Amino acid sequence: MKIARHPAKFLAAWIVALVQFGTVHAEAPKKSELLVLAAASLTNVLGDLSADWQRASGVTVKLSFAASSVLARQIEAGGKADVFVSADQEWMDYLQLRGLIEKPTRRNLVGNRLVLIAPADSKIELKIAPGFPLVAALAGGRLATGDPDTVPVGRYARSALISLGLWDEIQGRLVPADNVRSAMMFVARGEVRLGIAYATDALADPKVRIVDTFPANTHAPITYPVAVVNGARGEAGNFVEFLSSAGARETWKKYGFVELRK
Repeated sequence: MKIARHPAKFLAAWIVALVQFGTVHAEAPKKSELLVLAAASLTNVLGDLSADWQRASGVTVKLSFAASSVLARQIEAGGKADVFVSADQEWMDYLQLRGLIEKPTRRNLVGNRLVLIAPADSKIELKIAPGFPLVAALAGGRLATGDPDTVPVGRYARSALISLGLWDEIQGRLVPADNVRSAMMFVARGEVRLGIAYATDALADPKVRIVDTFPANTHAPITYPVAVVNGARGEAGNFVEFLSSAGARETWKKYGFVELRK
């Protein structure tokens, strides 16, 4: 009889152990996280700011960078996102008109400057002014910037070149990249003699140098709007608040972004 009772005892003990093991090793609930879609020109600064936010809040931030046009259309197509940061107003307007962002959360974060760049070892010297010899400086080569039809930096570049009376002669020499970082790579590798980019990107890349800065009155103000995407997770609004807070200001300045006038 003793032998018959032991299996039952062992079975009961095994069940208790199994329950305890399951309790201890049950999958912990997932930590809160946010998915932020942002313009490629924000890669470095948002990396730092998101790390600061994550340490303070315990909320994981996943970043996805591309041209603002690509990201806006991704959201329009139903792609997941909690926060969108654009490099221009037009693509934020695009989403707002379609009811895809929470309008009360929209705000402008910082500004930037448009610059003419060359490879770091280039000897080209130019002063930007109406009719300046940009085509001659290309020496038969091409100029890289974002695609003027879709990419914000390309739109700003086209506007500036039109204002300076140079668009007609330069548009056939453009290398229209899919975002500002791609345009800078053409310059950094010496594949083109000149490019047009944001000052913040140029300052972050030792393989390029700034030849000159485009006058602010040659293009629309370069501003970065941010907004919470419809259906976002609960922490999205707090993250947007953080990006525009006094605590984030020094990080924006460190990377060369321009504080907007109130």
